[in-house]
Amino acid sequence: MPKQAHYNAADHIPAETAEDPYLRPAFSAGNRMRRLIWGFCWALLYRTSPRPFHAWRASLLRMFGAKMGPGCHFYPKSKVWAPWNLVCDSQVTAADGVEIYNPAPVTFGSHAILSQDAYICGATHDYNDLTFPLLAYTMNFGAYAWVCARASVAPGVNLGEGAVLGMGSVATRDLEPWSIYAGVPAIKVKERMRAAAPRS
Repeated sequence: MPKQAHYNAADHIPAETAEDPYLRPAFSAGNRMRRLIWGFCWALLYRTSPRPFHAWRASLLRMFGAKMGPGCHFYPKSKVWAPWNLVCDSQVTAADGVEIYNPAPVTFGSHAILSQDAYICGATHDYNDLTFPLLAYTMNFGAYAWVCARASVAPGVNLGEGAVLGMGSVATRDLEPWSIYAGVPAIKVKERMRAAAPRS
């Protein structure tokens, strides 16, 4: 069964907004202005902050609506498209080069890790509609999930608790808990020991 989009631009932005409906904006003027202000903040205050200033960057994300648990480590070269659509439990890490494209809410469980240059893609377009509207999906990454360096997660794909997406792999379907996936598209290659996560 196809996944339901959280946001469909066709339901919010009339095709008549642009002379060519294919070129209509995907988001409202208010949304675009909010992202512009966030972009300035990212460039001036977030991107230039020293690497150890994780609490400072978390506070900037919170100022723009992110829900950040304690101990999150977002590095200065990481990018969050819409902080107000970001929900992080404790000890979530986003390394340098990580990009979280989240027009719809994206949630990370405790101790979830995004390694260098990982890409989380939260939206696509309806290619069967000639006006090509943007479709955005909610996504969930379970506690102790790990997206390895240069791996990508496709729109609407969820990672179960403890799931691992190997280096350079592309997840196009949901990843089962405590399983390791690799390849393009990613397939399950082995199980992950549940003992890898500390017991509470």
